[in-house]
Amino acid sequence: MFRADTIYACSGEGEMLRLRIKIDGKTYEADVEILDSQESAPEYPPYPPALPMFVPATLPERRIHVESDRDEGKECRSPVTGIVMKVNVVEGQEVKPDEVVVVLESMKMEMQISAPAGGVVKSVLVSPGASVKVNEVMLEFA
Repeated sequence: MFRADTIYACSGEGEMLRLRIKIDGKTYEADVEILDSQESAPEYPPYPPALPMFVPATLPERRIHVESDRDEGKECRSPVTGIVMKVNVVEGQEVKPDEVVVVLESMKMEMQISAPAGGVVKSVLVSPGASVKVNEVMLEFA
């Protein structure tokens, strides 16, 4: 059991207060100094400014491909759903059959996509960072 009896008390700041405290049957006497509330509050440095949250990188603008009657031998399509890691050709470039034109990442594996036939690249419809679906046209040949 804890019990405190005030023996002598003075009012005002910076003065002493004498207490008799009884803890588990033993009596103790203590002198306590009364402090101003501003003096007793610890000083803490200001918190550092919050760091900016994660901001996703902007993805490259993507051209939308509309299906039409086309010669499928003049298109390079994605065999899997994935992300374009690298495009090795530009519009107007001549490519040979089986030349690697696009590198895709799918399920943490890189896949090299080759040109189905030789020819000149008519248009590049994807860019690095873009996601592609199965059978989506990535390149067109002239």
